[in-house]
This record gives sequence, structure tokens and C-alpha cells, in this order.
Amino acid sequence: MANTSIFQSIRGKLVPAATTRNDAGGVAYELSPEAALARVAATGCITRTYYCSAEAQLDQVLALANRVSVDFLARTAIYSRQKGYMKDMPALLCAVLATRDRDRLIEVFPLVIDNGKMLRNFLQIIRSGVTGRKSLGTAPKRLVRQWLERATERQLLSAAIGQNPSLADVVKMVHPRPAGAAREAFYAWLIGKPHDPAALPETVRAYEAWKLTREGEVPDVPFQMLTALDLGETEWRTIAENAPWQMTRMNLNTFERHGVFKDEHMVQKIATRLADPEEVKRARVFPYQLLSAFLNTGKVPEKIREALQDAMESALGNVPRINGEIVIFVSDNESWADPKAHRGTAMMAEWEKLRLRNPKAKLVCIDIIPNTSAQAPDREDILNVAGFSDNVFKIIAKFARGGDSEAHWIQEIESQPLNENMKIA
Repeated sequence: MANTSIFQSIRGKLVPAATTRNDAGGVAYELSPEAALARVAATGCITRTYYCSAEAQLDQVLALANRVSVDFLARTAIYSRQKGYMKDMPALLCAVLATRDRDRLIEVFPLVIDNGKMLRNFLQIIRSGVTGRKSLGTAPKRLVRQWLERATERQLLSAAIGQNPSLADVVKMVHPRPAGAAREAFYAWLIGKPHDPAALPETVRAYEAWKLTREGEVPDVPFQMLTALDLGETEWRTIAENAPWQMTRMNLNTFERHGVFKDEHMVQKIATRLADPEEVKRARVFPYQLLSAFLNTGKVPEKIREALQDAMESALGNVPRINGEIVIFVSDNESWADPKAHRGTAMMAEWEKLRLRNPKAKLVCIDIIPNTSAQAPDREDILNVAGFSDNVFKIIAKFARGGDSEAHWIQEIESQPLNENMKIA
């Protein structure tokens, strides 16, 4: 007689057979190159996780990026930056485009490389040689020059924060043509060459003068340019007083270390700023981000910790409403660990049991690490979501309203516009 523990009748829908193994060696469902790249691009920081090294993730992304079409690659770079708010990943995808299709690179470059940090990321990746080239080449060099030529004074000062490469390295690398005396003096000041101080942009002149005398108002430059100096409590109070909301939230412990909160007026001012419902709404911050700030504040005054709690309540309004009753599963989705699932994954075996009791049930699996496989395949009742940006809530809300879940990441990527008639400039 057949073994009934193995061949017992299956109630409900047949569990789909697993098609691959994940990074830990457990059974999983294989994703197409497009779906896998889309998920990794939305969440991948190319850093070590429990199951996968940073080097392995990089190899994974490069392999996927070279298996998809250049149009899909270009759209993924745009989506990763503009919707996923990623940094390293979209820069890496642009670097791959530099080796595969310069027309598409020319088109997506200004949409992805949208600030100085992204510019330096792109150049660092190119120079590393991981995408198959170490030199910029004509088209990428021209794109970097155009970025520098179009950048405002404020954008250039912000781009000057950071190294490897520094903005000075970038200028030496691409030799931009200054449009006027002020930009010529700025480039010379940046790389340490002789220049006419009177020709420098006004903000840079004010910064250089203030460094020498520390008299008058603190110059309106990126705060990192000031914090690199040996500042006193008066200067730090000025920085804190002028800080925007997000910078305030992220630097509370820094302000405390430098004596800002010795001034009760500053305590009240910053507490009022943090708790302002309109500022919280404008910042589009989520409650968990404020909770993280609250839990990581060391010796900041209690009034400011209370303001963070008030801000958490206001931040609830920033979370999109999700109608209906759905199951949301948030984890690294390594449910392969249950050895009882023979045909498919344990996740699918348990989900089919629930579906038997509730045929209208829907499942959302939020994968918090950049897996290239899934524990439940996309279908009409299952939505796989990668990452945890504000876009995640919109996708879940659409799914709860009855939207199509199958290949949703591919549909999201393919919705990014491209100019099909793009020509080389």
C-alpha cells in the first residue's frame, strides 16, 4: 500500500511546484530576469545580508542587467531612482548602460543622475571597472560636463561634499568649460589652483571670509561645509536654527553634543519645528522613521522627545489608506525552513489552507531583502512587494482595490517613459 503520509489527498488548490532554490538553499519560485532585476533595483543596497554577500549581490545584479533589454534596463534605472529613491543601484544600472547603449544612457542620465552624490556614485562605479570599463568614454564624459555646466551654485557646493571621487576629482577628470568668470574661479578654487577671489560666487566669498574671521552671520552653505570646521556653540546654534525639518530630525544627537540644547530658546524652537503637523506632512515622513529617531535620541531634552511623539501621530496621515482586509506578510520571506512542504514552499502550502477557508483572501508578501526568487508566485491573489518606500503602500492599496498583481513590478518599470526617437547629441 502506498505511504499515506506522503500520498495523502490534497485539499483545495494544488500547491505549485517550486522551480528554483534561494540563496540559503531552500526551495523557491524562480523570477524572470525582468522581475528579478526590478525587485533588486527597488530594494538592493549591494550590501551584505545574512544569506548573501555584497559581492554576490553585485554579480547577481550585473548578470540580470545584461540579460534584459536596454530599454527595460533604462526604465529600471529611472524607476529605481525616482520611485524607489535608491542611490547606488540606479547609478550602477547607468554604468551598465554606458557599456551597452549610449543612446539610452544619454536619455536617462539627467533623470537618474540628479544630484552631486549620484554623479560621484556613477563615476566611482565606472572607475572601479566592475561593469567592464574603467575609462569614461566620449559620451559619459560629455554627460558629466553637461551636468556641471547646468548645475547651480548651490548644487555644486552640495556636490563638493564627499570623496572618492571628490568634485575636484570630477573637474580634473572631465575638464568642464566654464561659462563665465565666476564659474572659472569656482573650479580653480575647488581644485586648489590660483584664482581671483573677487570673481568667486558670492556664497563662496562669504564662506571664505567667515572662515578667516568667524565674524558676522554664518554663511548659507551646505551645513557639512561648516561642520568640517572647528565650530563653537554659537555657530552650532545658528546651524540648528536655520536647519530644515529633515536635517533637524537626523541631527538631534549632533546638536546635543555641540551644546545647542543648553539654550532653552533653541529647545523650544526645535521642538515646535519637529511637532509642526504641516512640516511633517510636507516632509512625507512615516511614523516608523520618527520612531527610529525617538529610540536613538540619547541625551536630548524630554521636550524634544515629546515633540517626536507628536510628530509620529501627525505622520500617520502620510500613510496611504488601504481599504479591505488583506494578509500582509513582512519578513525576509525565508519560509523555506519548514521541511513539511514537499511540492512547493511552506508559504504556499499554508496559504492554500487559508484560501480554502476564505476563497476571496489576498496575500501581500513584503520582502525586505533583495531576493531574486520568491516564496509565493505572483498571481491574482498574491502580490510580491520589494522594499518599504511610500510607493509600496500605493501598490498595496491598488491591489486591495482589485488591481492586477501579476507581473506588477514589470508593469511598474515599463510605465516609465522613454523617448523612442532619442538621438546621440
